[in-house]
Amino acid sequence: MADEAPRKPLQQAVALAYDTGKPAPKVVAKGRGLVAEQIIHVAQEAGVAIHESKELVSLLMEVDLDQQIPPILYRTIAELLAWLYHIEAAQKSGIPLPPAPDTSIPLTEI
Repeated sequence: MADEAPRKPLQQAVALAYDTGKPAPKVVAKGRGLVAEQIIHVAQEAGVAIHESKELVSLLMEVDLDQQIPPILYRTIAELLAWLYHIEAAQKSGIPLPPAPDTSIPLTEI
């Protein structure tokens, strides 16, 4: 129908967890639409920092639940984890929050 407003694309969200001593973080939750909104809400309620990267989320949506991220994403995810640690340190010490890292993934790596 011509009168319909364009549909908003479904939001996607992926949650990662990293256990010290494990080789890589794993996908612990992922979803679209209402599930994505719930993942984001739970993260916000828990005080977890949220980073938006459609490209990265799209790649992580391909990873099965409870599976480790693929090696191609190690560097990008490591930079995100370092950023989160800096945020926690900044919040504790009262210094300005660090800028978010660039999570674009060069096409040559994919």
